[in-house]
Amino acid sequence: MKVAIIHDWLLHYRGGERVLEAIAEMYPDADIFTLFYKKGTTSAAIDRHRIIPSFLNSLPGSDKYYRWLLPLFPMAVERWDLSGYDLVISSSHCVAKGVIVPPHAQHVCYLYTPMRYAWDQYWNYFGGKLVERLMFPFLHYLRMWDVTSSARVDRFFAISNSVARRAQLYYGRTSDVLPVFVDLTAFSPMDVPVEDFYLVASALVPYKKIEVAIEACARLNRRLVVIGEGPELGRLSALAGSNVFFTGKVPLETLRKAYATCRALLFPGEEDFGIVPLEAMAMGRPVIAFGRGGVLDTVVDGETGILYDPNSVDGLVEAIRELEAGPAFSPAACQARAREFTREKFQQRFRALLAGPERPAARPLRELDSRPPELSH
Repeated sequence: MKVAIIHDWLLHYRGGERVLEAIAEMYPDADIFTLFYKKGTTSAAIDRHRIIPSFLNSLPGSDKYYRWLLPLFPMAVERWDLSGYDLVISSSHCVAKGVIVPPHAQHVCYLYTPMRYAWDQYWNYFGGKLVERLMFPFLHYLRMWDVTSSARVDRFFAISNSVARRAQLYYGRTSDVLPVFVDLTAFSPMDVPVEDFYLVASALVPYKKIEVAIEACARLNRRLVVIGEGPELGRLSALAGSNVFFTGKVPLETLRKAYATCRALLFPGEEDFGIVPLEAMAMGRPVIAFGRGGVLDTVVDGETGILYDPNSVDGLVEAIRELEAGPAFSPAACQARAREFTREKFQQRFRALLAGPERPAARPLRELDSRPPELSH
């Protein structure tokens, strides 16, 4: 069986690329198609595959300014000739799922999210900005293409129940839920005492809602350490008092120690999945998180952390008080929960889903239940 793997772009080594690496490991002879590729920016395991970039990759400066080429992405993925392949696996958060496959081939999409900036995160990316006026006409077209191209996928594997529900909402398609994994070789318990501070580990971008954590800790006069970098640093620094410490990007060992010694990880944003809470739990620490999105699949409320809603300063303040007033969370319980999300289990579940019966392609939206479906194992 000849296998093609489609990934949006290969210019960084982040969560999506770690998943791609795990999928590619199952198919060592697979070819990888991607919009943009720069050797050495991901991992040696990925670079060992035959990688076919799109025609956009040859444009000067495309590795730095690729986002400005978004209007050309659909055309680029449709130009690949996949006629010789029997199985096509798209690893998609943007346009990878839109490839055109031959009629005899099976197309499985591992879906990180429907395009965030075209759908539910549109106003976070473009709202109130001049670029919104320029992008809106194109994004209207892109939404139509996104829905139309979803019909080219035989089966969807969604990263979380939250993403599965959005795939149903925007595409009218059902999905099997296949959570991603945490790297337990990098994030394992440390024998260090817990210190008196809370932790945020995140890119500093608007939808992460880090200002909620800053204001909640200011109200309670609690120390907060913020690990990460991004365009929101200036605005967040202006909000912060002397109780908040910004570290920027840190080495892995520093991050591990911060996880291991914090009172709890604060996670006020809504994520498609959210690997950071799993990393904290793997280090034995509880999570206080806004109770929507991917954390509903990972954090066990009252056992490995506290989920709060609505996402407000008041809500987070009450959750912190609840943690401090209650019995200590068990590090062993947090670690046990993280061990349910290993790379090996991900690969086993992927193979099992691929070999199992296909779900119905769609169901009426009125049949959607308010509760998330059970995790597929």
